[in-house]
Amino acid sequence: MPENTEIQRGSLKQQLGRFIAVGVFTAALDYGLTMVLIALGLHRSAAKAIGWVFGTIAAYLANARWTFGAQVTGRTAATVAALYGCTFAVQNLLFWLLNSPLMALGLDGAVKNTVAFVIAQGVATVTNFVVQRVFVFK
Repeated sequence: MPENTEIQRGSLKQQLGRFIAVGVFTAALDYGLTMVLIALGLHRSAAKAIGWVFGTIAAYLANARWTFGAQVTGRTAATVAALYGCTFAVQNLLFWLLNSPLMALGLDGAVKNTVAFVIAQGVATVTNFVVQRVFVFK
């Protein structure tokens, strides 16, 4: 029995490591595109939405195949799309809600947007990993 538990831990550890690696790459894609679009004058919420779309597509494809070793199917795509839609709403809500409190702390501009991005991204990442591992790619 302990050997089986060890195998499961290794699997979780490998999946978590890969999920984090994919997350770092796709968060950088999302963040970079978001900041460029804000710098170009696009409203911060619209910029965040566009960055999120590109990061999300890349994350789904990489996580399905590399992290969880699953086929990219219509069912998993629809399930993950629904999950990401929910976390998109939460992530954008957090990004928006954090604006005033971060400004009250004296943060502004790119620093404020970066702190809001990291908090919102962190909440979404933890939620996405747990739901994908337990329900989608089990």
